[in-house]
Amino acid sequence: MRGIDKFKVCIDREDCIGDGACVNEAPETFEMDDDSKAFVLEESTEDEEMILDAARSCPIDIIKLTDKETGEQVYPEP
Repeated sequence: MRGIDKFKVCIDREDCIGDGACVNEAPETFEMDDDSKAFVLEESTEDEEMILDAARSCPIDIIKLTDKETGEQVYPEP
């Protein structure tokens, strides 16, 4: 299953430090803008695990994944 179909992916762009780890882990899901802030690409084909790994790679945990079906926050753990 495509991770983008499973998860609602949110980034706190105000707090993004531009590390780029999320882009390195899941380049079809995350991209950096001209201000070196990460944003989510809606047409990702990457699987759930790649997106979860990308969220985990963020050094300041500003990527939030929510299960679209249940509404449960998957990462970071609440």
